[in-house]
This record gives sequence, C-alpha cells and structure tokens, in this order.
Amino acid sequence: MKRHINKVAVLGSGVMGSRIAAHFAGIGVQVLLLDIAPKELNEAEIKKGLSLDSKAVKNRIVNDALQSALKANPSPVYTKDVIKNIRTGNFTDDMKEIGGYDWIIEVVVENLAVKKTVFEEVEKYRKPGTLITSNTSGIPIHLMAEGRSEDFQKHFCGTHFFNPPRYLRLLEIIPTPHTDQEIVDFLMHYGDLYLGKTTVLCKDTPAFIANRVGVFSIMAIFHIMQEMGLNIDEVDALTGPVIGHPKSATFRTADVVGIDTLVRVANGVAENCPADEAKDIFVIPPFLQKIVENKWLGDKTGQGFYKKTKGEGGKEILTLNLQTMEYGPRQKSKFASIEAAKPVEDLKQRMKILGAATDKAGLFYQQFHSYLFSYISHRIPEIADDIYKVDDGMKAGFGWEIGPFEIWDLLGVEASVKLLEEKGHTVAAWVKDMLAKGIKNFYKIDNGKKFYYDISSQAYKLLPGADTFIILENLSGNIVWKNSACNLYDLGDGIVSLDWKTKMNTIGGEVLEGVNKAIDRAEKDFRGLILANDGANFSAGANVGMIFMLAAEQEYDELDMAVRLFQKTTMRLRYSAIPTIVAPHALTLGGGCEMCLHADKVQAAAESYIGLVELGVGLIPGGGGTKEMAVRASDEFKEGRIEEEPLKDRFMTVAMAKVSTSAHEAYELGILRKGHDEITMNLSRQIADAKRSVLLMADEGYSRPVERKDIKVLGRTGLGMLLTGVHSMRFANYISDHDAKIAGKLAYVMCGGDLSESTIVSEQYLLDLEREAFLSLAGERKTLERLQSVLKTGKPIRN
Repeated sequence: MKRHINKVAVLGSGVMGSRIAAHFAGIGVQVLLLDIAPKELNEAEIKKGLSLDSKAVKNRIVNDALQSALKANPSPVYTKDVIKNIRTGNFTDDMKEIGGYDWIIEVVVENLAVKKTVFEEVEKYRKPGTLITSNTSGIPIHLMAEGRSEDFQKHFCGTHFFNPPRYLRLLEIIPTPHTDQEIVDFLMHYGDLYLGKTTVLCKDTPAFIANRVGVFSIMAIFHIMQEMGLNIDEVDALTGPVIGHPKSATFRTADVVGIDTLVRVANGVAENCPADEAKDIFVIPPFLQKIVENKWLGDKTGQGFYKKTKGEGGKEILTLNLQTMEYGPRQKSKFASIEAAKPVEDLKQRMKILGAATDKAGLFYQQFHSYLFSYISHRIPEIADDIYKVDDGMKAGFGWEIGPFEIWDLLGVEASVKLLEEKGHTVAAWVKDMLAKGIKNFYKIDNGKKFYYDISSQAYKLLPGADTFIILENLSGNIVWKNSACNLYDLGDGIVSLDWKTKMNTIGGEVLEGVNKAIDRAEKDFRGLILANDGANFSAGANVGMIFMLAAEQEYDELDMAVRLFQKTTMRLRYSAIPTIVAPHALTLGGGCEMCLHADKVQAAAESYIGLVELGVGLIPGGGGTKEMAVRASDEFKEGRIEEEPLKDRFMTVAMAKVSTSAHEAYELGILRKGHDEITMNLSRQIADAKRSVLLMADEGYSRPVERKDIKVLGRTGLGMLLTGVHSMRFANYISDHDAKIAGKLAYVMCGGDLSESTIVSEQYLLDLEREAFLSLAGERKTLERLQSVLKTGKPIRN
C-alpha cells in the first residue's frame, strides 16, 4: 500500500503533543490538535458570561497549550506562519473528525487506563487502515493494544519522539507482535525522510533504548560522584562538550528534562527489569529523593540542581550543594587533563587523551566507562539486536557526538574489558566471544562504507543507510588533496567535497586556500564541487583572531590582502567553470553565510542558523556579503517593488545582524532563495542530497555565469532614507554612536556610495567599496574593543 501523510491528528496538547503538532505543521502537514474540554469556567470566562458549552471554553485547554508552545524558546516551529497548518478542537466535539486523517498520534497523560479510554473513542471514528501510534516514554506498547480490533492492532505502533521534537533527532519505533511489517517499514522511512529523524527500531522493553541507557548513565554518574567526592559543578565540567556531550552535561540535563521524569524512568526500570544485573544503580539515592520531596524538579519549578536568581549584578545561576541542600555560587572546576585536552579540536583524539589520564578526571572517566561498557554489553540483545541502535539512540536522543560502542572502540575494546573487570564489573559473553575470534572492533570502515559487528552471524554487516548517506569521515581513503585544515574528498560520479576542521570551523587562510584549490581541482578533473563538513557547526565565520591581530598591529596592507583573498574566493564560488553547492548546518555565520550567498545553490540542513553578524564586532560583511545583499535588492527592483523597500529590507537584515532560527526562516531574510535553494530535513542525508543537486546541474549542461555589471544602486536617494532610519534609532538610544557609524558605512556601500542619482554599477565596484569600508572600521578603537571581547569572552560588547 502506498501511504501519503497529508493530515495528522494529534490527541493531547501538553508539552509533547503541542510540539509534535508544531513539527508536523512545520513540514507542511495539516494538523488537527485535540484535547479535553474544561470541566469548569475560569474567572475570565465567567466575566464574559460564557458557559461550558461555548466553543471558546471547550477549546481553551488546547488553545492555551498551543499558544504557550509557540511562545517557547527555542521555538518548536521553523517559522511562525506554520500556525495556519494547525487546527484545534476538543475530544467531545471533534473526535469524529479523525476519520479523515492519515495518521492519529496519541500523546495524552502517561497513564495506561487513560490511554485505553482514548483508544476506545478512537475506534469509533477511525477509518480502517489508518495509522495509529502512541507517544510514550515508558508504558509497554503491547498493553495499549489489548482489546482493540484486529485492524487497529495491525496499524498500531509506538512512536517515541524526544523532547523537544524539532531539535532532538531521535524517533524510536516500537512495534507490538501484531503490528504489520509494512507499518514498521513505513514509519522508519517516513520519520527519516520527512521528519528528519534518526529512526531507531526498538523492542518493547521498559524505557526502550535511549532512556534505558541514558538514564543508567546519569544514575551511574550520581554513584561515581558520591564515591569520588565530586560536586555538581565538577561533574558537569567533566560530562559536557569536552567529551562530546551537550552543554547541559548531566545535572543541567536533569533540570531541563525534569527531575521527576528522571526518577520515574529510573523507578520504572528498577521495578520492571528484575533480570537487569545493574538494577541497583537505578535505586534513587537519598539526595535525589530529598530534591523530589522538596518539589525542586528543575526548570518546570524554577529550581532543581541549579537555580536562577536576580541580584544587583543581574541574573545569577546558583548550584545546589548536595551535602547541605543549600544553593551557592557556581564553582569553577579545574582538572589538569581537561586543561591539556581542551585545545585538541578532534574529539576522538581528545577522548583518547582523557581516557589515558591519571588525574582525578581520568579516574572519573575510567569509572564511568567501566559502568557504561558493562551495561551496554548486557543490553544486547535484550533491548536491541544490533549495537548500532544503541549508538544511534544515544547520539540522536541524548546529543552524544560519539555513541557508547563507538567510544568503546576508540578506547580499545580489549583494554577496556580488562579495566572494567579489574573494577569489579562484568562484560557480556558475546563480547568475549567476539574478541576470542580475533575481532577487535565493533565497527570497521571498508571502501568508504561503515560496517558493524552482528552478534547473530558473528560477522560484520553493512550499516543501514550506508548506501544512502555520505559520511565524510568514512571516506579517508578518498582524499585527493589536503592541507592542515582541509580535506578534499572524491565522492564518485565526478563530484568532490571540501571539508575543514578548525576551531568552530572558522575560516582563515588555510580554509581559503582549500576552497581555491578545490575549485582548481574540480575545474580540471571533476564535474562539480560541494562545500560541506561534519563538524558541530558549519562555520562561525572568519577568523576573528587573525583580523584582530592584523588590525591591532596596524598591518593594514596584510589585512587588505586577506579581505581581497576572501572576496576573490567567494567570487570564484560564483564564477567557477563547474557548479558549486554549499551545504550549511547549525551555525553558519559571517564568512560561512557569505559562502552560501555566492554558491550556485545552497543545500541547507533544516536546523541552519545563518546570518551576517559582522556588525556585532564593529565591522561590515567584507567577503562579498554586503555586495551580494545590494545585488539581491537590485534584482528585486526589477520585480516591480518600490525600490526603497527591498533595499531597506536587506539593509536591516545586515544592520541588525539577523540570524535565521531555521533554514526556512533564511528564506524570509533573503539569505536563501525560494524556488532555488533547498532544505534537507535529515542532516545525515544532506551531503547525498547536495551531490544529487550538483550532478543534476552538471547533467543539464552547466556553463560559467557572467560577472554582473547591471546592478542598480540608489546613491543619495537610498542613502538619505537609510541614514534617516539610523539617526532615528540613535536618537531613541536603541544603538550607540559606534553602531550608527558602522550602519552608516554599510548604507554607503549598499547604496553605491555618494552618487547623485540611481546608477548601474558592477560587482567589482561594490566589492571595492565594501573592502574600503571594512578596512576603515578595522582601524577604529571601539571595533578593536569588540573584537577583543569576542576573543576573550565569546561575546561582543556594546560600546
């Protein structure tokens, strides 16, 4: 059966339900969001003379929940206008409408009896063959299907989204013994392709995969912390980005998720997994029990392991002392091995350094990995038949950059087994059998493809998706050129891809050399070029440290050469003999955005935060970004808009240093071009999608574009309009004198200078103006102060 999902009904509008609805609406699906009708009026409704039968009253719970979700930060929607795709209603009046929907998702309270009552109502109106799934984090899926019709059971499955659904990529698919295989296959594919998820097939075991391993990891850390006498600040310093985990680390994660939720999952495993050899780890320690009794449940109650307060110096975050149960100032934690490892950009190398350390941090990691490796070995095949599902679950659900079995490989399987046994832990027999057969790793790379060790066949199998996804780190044998920052990979079919690895993937001389060399090689030997990388961010922009150094030392000739090189590089992207595609994801700022603006096409990940942010550090975009915004404004003049409007829109985007909160919003900012640039929902598919696009351009007979000499600039007319706005903002004290000076330089460039009337100019004319303005601002003391602040604190100052 060929299924199409055009309309989804979401039953339950709480935190998860409203955000699942928002995610579906964001990809263009029509959503019906339902919840219960209130049983009594509130004060506002009484004053208005409304009754319980009034539609506004009956839909109050669902409408309030949706509005609360839309106000949340970070936003659950790609753009605010997707609200038009969501219609609200209540179970009493509108349940009958679900018969016209393709997929019904139940997201009501975590109570089996309540869920069964809802499904009983669903059966009255659901059309046979319609998908019906439950979003639950712990209730056994098969219990929900009991007593339902055969057709219901065949089309019923668990679909466990992680919160927030837009940002966490994991979608666990949990079938029952009655679920049709066609339904499982469809959900695995749809979640991957359309929802942008890492779909993981789970067994119907308590907490499924990610929460089972993730909550174990947190509970194990609680035990290790007490054994080693560590405090909250020290643990979060040890378990955050330094080991490839999110900034929220351990205790902040618990606050965000909800400490009551953490305790509920831990209790559920302890009670329902009697054969779990580590079930004692899930026993709630006294300090955690006390926190729950105090109702310090994390962000939802305003305090948990951390507490935000407002003092004379502004907001302050306090940390809970688990011995005194009192909050105090956060303590900076220093460990010698972490200080030594932090400068190492390559996470895998950093993990090896930390794993071999002998200080307190090193001992912590040895303890933690001993607990973790032992536990995951025993969970196969209980919770999953395949090791990669555990890794996928932890990476997509808990934000680990490297999965547990991948970490085990990295630290050495054999050596780690010896270490964990010395510490009193056990390892599952299948791991020892694997080692006895001379197989030393859980994964291997062969000919650019990743393989995993399959326990049932005791041999390597190709990782699912290996033929669909292009993972650059697997292609080390396909490097055709490299320098200390960049690798140029042959992707096959005449396409090459350049990636780079620098701090925050900033763009300096070596990256620019790499882009130019990649274009040279592609023009000579290949058919197309992709700029992409697998870093946490595409690029935080130009190397601010280099700019500051040259400007502070007044090496203006050197700085002029650096800006010219950047401009030349972005223009080569635009005017090369082969098609070029940039594939941005996550932070894509400044110079990274300028690369996007000049590529033949952009293949953006849905979660791309793109913008020209140079004004925040006292500069204007100097790598062609200012020029390109003027060009795009000029192109809109030709479409019949009043000329000042597109110019003002583009100017404000740059002057306010606007950054899109998604790739979809980048269309609205004019950074991405509607009908031309494309969005990939699943980050794992992005490079493969980019390759398809560049091949299509090559197959259609790509020819080198002609440099633009037809750009209309408005001169004094536009300059007067823009400067009036700048002066108004300065007068109202919205911006500083230096902000006004920078904005004035930006306006001057975008209007083509002090021209007496509208004039047709060339790109090179605008690039020259852009470069001159950039260099003049780089010599300003207040700009140097801003640059220095970014280098020291990561944040610009407003001066």
